[in-house]
Amino acid sequence: MTKVLVTNTYFYKLDHKQWLFKQPYPPLGTLVATSVVRDAGFDVTFFDNNLKNSHAEIFPLLTSVKPSYFIIYDDGFNYLTKMCLTVMREAAFAMAREAKNQNCTVIISSSDAADHYEKYFEHGVDFVVRGEGEETLKELLQRLERNEDTASIFGIAFRKENKTIVTAPRPVIRNLDSLPLAAWDLVDIESYRKIWLKYHGYFSLNLATTRGCPYKCNWCAKPIYGNRYNSRSPEHVVNEIEMLLNKYKPDHFWMSDDIFGLKPGWVQAFRDDVKKKKLSFKYKIQSRVDLLLEEDNIDALAQSGAETIWVGAESGSQKILDAMDKGTTVKQIEGATLLLKQKGIKVAFFLQFGYLGETQEDIDATLQMVLKLMPDEIGISVSYPLPGTVFYENVKGMLKEKQNWSDSDDLSMMYQSTFSSSYYKKLHRYIHNRYRVRRGVQQVKKLLNQPSIPTLSGMRKILSMAYNYPLAQVHAIQLKKLSRSHAIR
Repeated sequence: MTKVLVTNTYFYKLDHKQWLFKQPYPPLGTLVATSVVRDAGFDVTFFDNNLKNSHAEIFPLLTSVKPSYFIIYDDGFNYLTKMCLTVMREAAFAMAREAKNQNCTVIISSSDAADHYEKYFEHGVDFVVRGEGEETLKELLQRLERNEDTASIFGIAFRKENKTIVTAPRPVIRNLDSLPLAAWDLVDIESYRKIWLKYHGYFSLNLATTRGCPYKCNWCAKPIYGNRYNSRSPEHVVNEIEMLLNKYKPDHFWMSDDIFGLKPGWVQAFRDDVKKKKLSFKYKIQSRVDLLLEEDNIDALAQSGAETIWVGAESGSQKILDAMDKGTTVKQIEGATLLLKQKGIKVAFFLQFGYLGETQEDIDATLQMVLKLMPDEIGISVSYPLPGTVFYENVKGMLKEKQNWSDSDDLSMMYQSTFSSSYYKKLHRYIHNRYRVRRGVQQVKKLLNQPSIPTLSGMRKILSMAYNYPLAQVHAIQLKKLSRSHAIR
């Protein structure tokens, strides 16, 4: 059988912020593609870069395996790959060059390569897979094996006679149940388990139930699956969960969908299948506040084990939500948050600052929303112009020389917003300070109202006030200075 070496392009240790979290997940999308290639009859070796220190660690394997094809395949279920961080791009370039030096045919499937395929051709890549990659990758390998023309394959870009050929997009897969399960057997699951248990006391694995998102938030890129929304059947998902529980014994799952359970009746059927099989596990998802308020969705999620739900709150200003084409309201954010808390589900907010037209009043409204609703977690970023989005088209004329972050904690403004990068980086710290102070105050009130021995977590929240309160005062002063200096310019 022809040898194929498959790897991924993300390195947790090269992304300082994410590595500090110590919440690594196997590259799910890459593992699904690996299963597809293996089922097509190729001799597949998989190399997981997620926990490696350097791209160079794969070089000895290239020498020993001597693959005919070297495939770099992004995990499309990890939102970090959409950002196309420069450190990961450089790692992909280096791996492609080394593979080409060893006479491999080099194939890559990634958001960045699809947007900038000429750059990848310059570093040894022969074929770029664009869009949903499994069927395209399988057909490409089969054609190459038979020495057949590749120009009629949907969803690729390549160079021929010094000309770049870009073929028509491939339709997305509608029947997701037809895909094989991820090649979990090729992953060192124990390396992930050890990190989770050491830093969190439990072990979480990732899986995906859907592909795509039909909503039109104008800053959100959909380079792989587009606006089409396709879902695995609840039964198919529950069968995979049962297998993972039996074989790898995770305590928790991250459902890595853009939107979990959008299809009417899906979360209810999922709950019923979980109960039927008498499975017990916790999980976290991403959803929308308007979707959560429909039918008995929150009840069904709670009954099937949902522990944490991340929602794209984004802003406490309706003006900004409307400018984003978010399709949700501040009132819905409040309603969903209160209902989730009533049902015992943790709620977490994604917040986004720096969107075009944002004023100090909009920023203040977002802070007040956070302090009023007090979600269990917050994640803060600044608006990031991703190629292929309406937002990118609106700001591309203002893009500076820096058009990619070095890592996910960069928080640089790449266009002219209301305030400077320094202001938004300071704002990020200030919001967290204010949030943690309020969280500590809540814990003190809880102990006063219901005297008991505080938990370790509760004590940490209280003690953190001593650190965060003075910092909040300092950062507030610095923010005023930064806003004034911006106004003077």
